[in-house]
Amino acid sequence: MNARRVTNGWMLLAVASAAVGFQLNTAQAQPRAPSEDQQGVEVLTRGPVHEAFAETIAFNPEPGIVVPIAPRDIIEEVPPDQRPDGANVTWIPGYWAWDDDLNDFLWVSGVWRALPPGRQWMPGYWGQSPRGYQWTSGYWADALAIETEYLPEPPESIEVGPNIAAPSPDYIWVPGCWIRHHGRYAWRPGYWEVGRADWDWIPAHYVCAPRGYVYSAGYWDYPVERRGVIFAPVYFEASFYTRRDHYYSPTFAINLAVFSDQLFVRPRYHHYYFGDYYDNRYRDTGFFASFSYQSSRHGYDPIYSHRRWQHRGDRDWDRRDRDDFDHRRDFADARPPRTLLAQRERGTRVAASGGVRLEAAASIDVLAKRKDGPIRFKTVDKAEKIQLAQRGQEVQKSREDRRKVDGEASAPPRDNSQKQADPVKVRVPKSTIVGRPVSELTKDQAPPKTREAPQPDPKIEPKKRSTGGRADPTKTERAPRRDDQKPDQNTARPGAQPKPDPQKPAAKPRPEPSRQEPKSEPAKATKKPPADAPKPAPKPTPNPPKPEPRPDPPAKADSKEKPKEDSKDKPKNESNEKSKDDSKEKSKDDSKEKSKDKPKDKP
Repeated sequence: MNARRVTNGWMLLAVASAAVGFQLNTAQAQPRAPSEDQQGVEVLTRGPVHEAFAETIAFNPEPGIVVPIAPRDIIEEVPPDQRPDGANVTWIPGYWAWDDDLNDFLWVSGVWRALPPGRQWMPGYWGQSPRGYQWTSGYWADALAIETEYLPEPPESIEVGPNIAAPSPDYIWVPGCWIRHHGRYAWRPGYWEVGRADWDWIPAHYVCAPRGYVYSAGYWDYPVERRGVIFAPVYFEASFYTRRDHYYSPTFAINLAVFSDQLFVRPRYHHYYFGDYYDNRYRDTGFFASFSYQSSRHGYDPIYSHRRWQHRGDRDWDRRDRDDFDHRRDFADARPPRTLLAQRERGTRVAASGGVRLEAAASIDVLAKRKDGPIRFKTVDKAEKIQLAQRGQEVQKSREDRRKVDGEASAPPRDNSQKQADPVKVRVPKSTIVGRPVSELTKDQAPPKTREAPQPDPKIEPKKRSTGGRADPTKTERAPRRDDQKPDQNTARPGAQPKPDPQKPAAKPRPEPSRQEPKSEPAKATKKPPADAPKPAPKPTPNPPKPEPRPDPPAKADSKEKPKEDSKDKPKNESNEKSKDDSKEKSKDDSKEKSKDKPKDKP
């Protein structure tokens, strides 16, 4: 065994020794796994959700965020000792994600994942761009696909929700999508599909990559409670992750019983987020509550749609869901804790007062002992642990291969009209994380068959993207577009009203006044005589003595309002006429010059 390790190199030795618990009889210092109590390690009970566990869907996908600093080196991550039972469950390693509050990277821990049948995982990556480092999201691709097709930017989505009533409450709405049809984009309308209790429909959507847009066809995935186990994200201080004598094995899993109730969507960052993001400042940076995102026409939330379908017989469920959100938004004490340490402190206080403890994260060993959960656990044997420990290197290689393929062609120009209209097909190495083919699954394990989607309608003319997914990939990395803020206007419950008030005049209402001005002018004209009656009175008084300095304005105003002025100021006009006659008699030359000047002033 030792000889084989020597031949494979010291890197394989480190991985294998970490996987079996470092029980080698050597004199060297052994690596240490970080614990939540260790200095420089902070286990978080909120943060981004691993993309392989929950993939966000935006109707108008955009490039990922750009950050000014390079991501850290990938941490050596070893799976936990307990895993969900099932032949289609595997370990997917974690990655670095940017956190605005920390102004630094945090580690999105790996996940135990029940792989969607017939899909393969294409991991996301950080790539260098002219303005920094940009995130390109991962996605679940068709496992049978040999090539990846990069398409030009899809037109602006015209999805507005159902246009016909559902056949029955058992149906879910599948949103429409632009499809390549005979060399151009054609709109495929949405349709109703029968919902399933054990399956969650992921509709067709596009994934933005540096080289183009990748189309992902719709597929059936497991609901959240059957997808596997997600672990708490971790913040490592620089003094810790730069050490060479440690590895990381996550031990605290997120409680899926409260996961969906604390879920947010952040399409600009291409991630779901869970936990305490209820403050209004998070709404201002592009966080959407699940019900808000679904009703905003900004995108589609499969998790929320499935939950709503599960409660289709409860007419008040949606209202209670919004009321719970409002309560947590308005009362900070009702929000979940942000760190494992804060959760423990709150649990101590609640236990002392006799309350019920509701934990956002729990030890995987505690979850494995539960008999009432939806997932059954089993212990990972040493052989499997060695194999899974190498998964990190395999995923990293797949990540690098995808980055190279995306970097072979330069980014498309910012002007949409100059983009290449023809798709680009590239052969991509197959991922090592592949779900079992549907043909190999039993009838109970296989996903349901879906009815055929409607045919694309070539008569619908596509519209150019209002903002352009590639117009400026770094312009909105810290603040959402006004488009991102509009959806909150349709959902008053999550506190969206304070935000659109200052932005409405800047976004929509600006063109509206120009349309309303012509209508308001006649109304003002009818009200001018009584409102402006005192104003014309002072105008004629300075004009008679010196008519030359102000030729045009007084002439127009006097010509329109002379009848009113004559009826009110007859004595004043007569005195003025007499003074004019006297002046004409005294100097004829002056009167001639004045008579010549007057006709010049009239036109």
